[in-house]
Amino acid sequence: MELSQLRMLKTVCDTGSIARAAEVLHCVPSNITARLKSLERELGTALFFREGRGLRISPAGEVFLDYAKKILSLTEQARHAVGPDSTPSGPLRIGAIESSASGRLPQLLAKYHARYPQVSLELSTGTWSQLLDNSQHHRLDGVIVAVDIERPGLKRVVTYREDLVLIASESHGPLRSAADLRGKAIFMWPSGCPYRLALEQWLLRHGQVQPIVSIASYGAIVGCVSAGAGVSLVPRGIYEQYRQGAGWSGYEFAELTGIDNLFYWHENAGPHPAREAFLAMLQTEFEP
Repeated sequence: MELSQLRMLKTVCDTGSIARAAEVLHCVPSNITARLKSLERELGTALFFREGRGLRISPAGEVFLDYAKKILSLTEQARHAVGPDSTPSGPLRIGAIESSASGRLPQLLAKYHARYPQVSLELSTGTWSQLLDNSQHHRLDGVIVAVDIERPGLKRVVTYREDLVLIASESHGPLRSAADLRGKAIFMWPSGCPYRLALEQWLLRHGQVQPIVSIASYGAIVGCVSAGAGVSLVPRGIYEQYRQGAGWSGYEFAELTGIDNLFYWHENAGPHPAREAFLAMLQTEFEP
């Protein structure tokens, strides 16, 4: 069964004859006749009664025609749904690193849902390498990570820059330089995190090599710092999210420059109005 056969069936019924349907569909009548007979053989029932040179739709044909109209209508809706000018709808699978998911996306996701209620958005988190792998294998429609790296088949664009803030409990007193971190516990995400790498490089430039406690949760990191157990370097989005009532202070240093967060998607994914609307909102929401 093919969509072209369903269109032929509907057009014959709409126009009243195979000859007029052939004019509408820009094909020869014999082609329509052959295709409809093939459809009848596949269905195992007659769709028309042949009366001389005319046709009259059979009871089975009327039932099948109703389904054919629904199928053709859904096909047209599906075509419009993925067209470049269509209203965003359907599933959208977005991945993001934890700092973006926790510190930047909550308000944006609420605005996106309010603006595009027909989109079923799923958000998942992971390390930047996991997210890029999932994007490469079409398991995610787009991902936000804090690394700028070439990956086969992926396109990318900078969406916003995260300033870096060193946080420490107020009981530690002010932090004026890298030397003030000496002897203090440092809590960071595990190796591979670009924010951890920025801190490690900063400390190394100042002659410090300190052990770092790896914790894969910003909630736990912030909890440790709030309890006075040590310090951490976090992106500004996390700092703003947790600062109220946290009992710690934030410090910025010129050498700890901001890190770009980028949006990646597969170049062969084709038009995706929901993804494109999400990216546009992402860029607008966090434009400098």
